[in-house]
Amino acid sequence: MPLQPVQFKPGINKESTSYAAEGGWFDGNLVRFNKGYAEKIGGWQKYNLVSYEGTGRKLHNWVNLVGTKLLGFGTRFKLYIQEGATYNDVTPLRSTTAAGDVTFAATNGSSTLTITDASHGAAASDFVTFSGAASLGGLITAEVLNHNYQIASIVSANAYTILATDASGTSVTANSSDTGNGGGSIVGKYEIQVGLDVFVSGTGWGANPWGDATWGSTTSLGENNQLRLWSMDNFGEDLIANPRAGNIYYWDNTDGLSTRAVPLSSLSGANLTPTKGLQVIVSDVDRHVLVLGADPISNTTGLRTGSIDPLLIAFSDQENAAEWEPKSTNTAGSLRCSAGSEIVGGMRARQETLIWTDVALYSLQFIGTPFTFGLNLINEGVTLIGPNCAVNTPAGIFWMDRKGFYVYSGTVKNIKCTVQSYVYDDFNQSQAYQFFGFINKRFNEVGWFYCSSSALVIDRYVTYNYMEDSWAIGQMSRTAWLDEGIGINPIAAGKYSSTPYLYSHEVGNDDDGSPMESVYIQSGDFDIGNGEDFQFIRRMIPDIDFNGTGGSSQAIDAVLKVRNYPGDSLATEQTTSFTGSTTKIDMRARGRQAALRYQSSGEGVGFKLGQTRLDVQPNGKR
Repeated sequence: MPLQPVQFKPGINKESTSYAAEGGWFDGNLVRFNKGYAEKIGGWQKYNLVSYEGTGRKLHNWVNLVGTKLLGFGTRFKLYIQEGATYNDVTPLRSTTAAGDVTFAATNGSSTLTITDASHGAAASDFVTFSGAASLGGLITAEVLNHNYQIASIVSANAYTILATDASGTSVTANSSDTGNGGGSIVGKYEIQVGLDVFVSGTGWGANPWGDATWGSTTSLGENNQLRLWSMDNFGEDLIANPRAGNIYYWDNTDGLSTRAVPLSSLSGANLTPTKGLQVIVSDVDRHVLVLGADPISNTTGLRTGSIDPLLIAFSDQENAAEWEPKSTNTAGSLRCSAGSEIVGGMRARQETLIWTDVALYSLQFIGTPFTFGLNLINEGVTLIGPNCAVNTPAGIFWMDRKGFYVYSGTVKNIKCTVQSYVYDDFNQSQAYQFFGFINKRFNEVGWFYCSSSALVIDRYVTYNYMEDSWAIGQMSRTAWLDEGIGINPIAAGKYSSTPYLYSHEVGNDDDGSPMESVYIQSGDFDIGNGEDFQFIRRMIPDIDFNGTGGSSQAIDAVLKVRNYPGDSLATEQTTSFTGSTTKIDMRARGRQAALRYQSSGEGVGFKLGQTRLDVQPNGKR
């Protein structure tokens, strides 16, 4: 008999059974579809060898006027400006003590230091930098004391503890000579309070399951009592950043990398700047600073209230980040969404800004004086599952809703998803604010990293090729992503062991120098021959393009599975390893239906699948 070609249409389809997915792919991991064929995704390696503090949540890059590439990076603990191989800590300060307000106390044989500072206002895990301290008399020297510390525990409203280290981070233990208090010149600089690493029920907005209660009905929202998320945008050469539910901060490029971001209200000429917000965006073309979920201006005092209005959109004067008082001579002002109970997130698009509340999608467009902006309801009945789950692509704005995937390119369209049940039946909705969308324009992919149902941290992804209309799934832990733009490759925040690093993606074929784990793709069931008679498979003719860095040693396993009826379990008949020089695989397999699985675990392996052919012979009806 002639060889039977076996070619599968692109994309993973898990909306039904493996048998119903005949002619396509049913499962996979770390595999994408490119030009109609399945291939292993590109590898990744450390972006640089320097780690950072906390879980990375937001990446934003831009170029200043002298051509320097800058990267804004927000984590659970810090705000960084990265240039070259250095993370420059520009985390805003919450307060600075007067000299002498802070004292130290050590205990012989312990690395724990007790700091006394009346009404310090700090919480465990907050950061403080000490300067001006003198030696305590023994091993706790001035060099040990005068640097950045993370608070270990809170003793009282007037005291807390730290664990003494030297400048390299090595623990230092006090001895019997450490009886001093550090002197009367100590200054403590407290950074803004850190947020949560995972969403905790009863904190922040939406503490209850979807639809169980109104957003924010049980808890007063603050930057330190919810999952720490960042939004940021560049205003010319400078960076505007907002920890969700916190203040709005401004980093001035001309002040240099050794200076911290400061509250927007501290800028020269600042007038009625918002003191809190859920997200900050710089609008397209017209260049207004937008604060979504801003605190309003009080009708009584004429000042900002300091309490978030979760549906309020405040905007600055055009080209002026400091002026926010609405006047006849400027374009500052505010608008309020009417549908929903909070703004979940926004996304700058071409000549408009899309804004999602918990029940609707709005378009904010610049219309000029006297109204500045117009706010139009586009669709009531869609929302954004998390603040970072919208993605701007050449094909439109894609986003993840609570119940499906959508795209906006003038109108709202639901995207047919062949893995929708797989994703939505097994994700942790309580951690939805961790989810985030990403784009990989090199491969026309948009995707979302999310937490599976049993996970408190991101462990999975789903991608959609918007040019070829195909879906893929996989397992990977990434907490922020930035596509190639002014950089060469996409970069993403992840963890290697317990140490967080940024990674460059689409580099080589490996996991930071080690083989990728569990790379595979498996087809749906397909009938062997006519699907009625038993068939005997004698040979497989593979069609694989090995394109990795491992040279002629690259190998991939082909696994043939068969069954007699759709209700039977698939039985592995043969697993064969082959290389680029393998011309055929001899085998002995009998059944009515079969499935093919390709998998690899070697270092430097890259592959693209073509059209496999099988040598099939009839083998009776029983």
